Amino acid sequence: MEYRRFGNTIIARIDKNEEILEKLKEIALKEKIKLASVSALGAVGDFTVGVFKTKEKKYYSNNFKGDFEIVSLTGTINTMNGEYYSHIHFSAGDGKGQVFGGHLNRAIVSATCEMVINIIDGIVDRKFDENIGLNLFKFNK
Repeated sequence: MEYRRFGNTIIARIDKNEEILEKLKEIALKEKIKLASVSALGAVGDFTVGVFKTKEKKYYSNNFKGDFEIVSLTGTINTMNGEYYSHIHFSAGDGKGQVFGGHLNRAIVSATCEMVINIIDGIVDRKFDENIGLNLFKFNK
């Protein structure tokens, strides 16, 4: 991985065989990012995404292996209890144009991943919501 910071924007290249979420966290901690939006594209060979079943309040994961192009990676970096937290959604297409996606659990780069992190001046923490079953944005009053 290699990246450069230009003001409040970080441009990163995540390399073959690196795991995307691990590298995102590494950048965020090194740069002391508390709030940001994230987007990326590239190629992966192995990824796991989940879908949250609202009635059950539970995630179900699906793993995919093969040649996939990242169609969309989008999400946020923020904090929960003051510590690093990310929420990333991901979709990738196969050779037939079929797209699979959901909440990103892990993704191994097969060629490259080009990521843009837009840092936002502020802090938005998260708190677990018993009713919903998810960690939701918690805005300070």
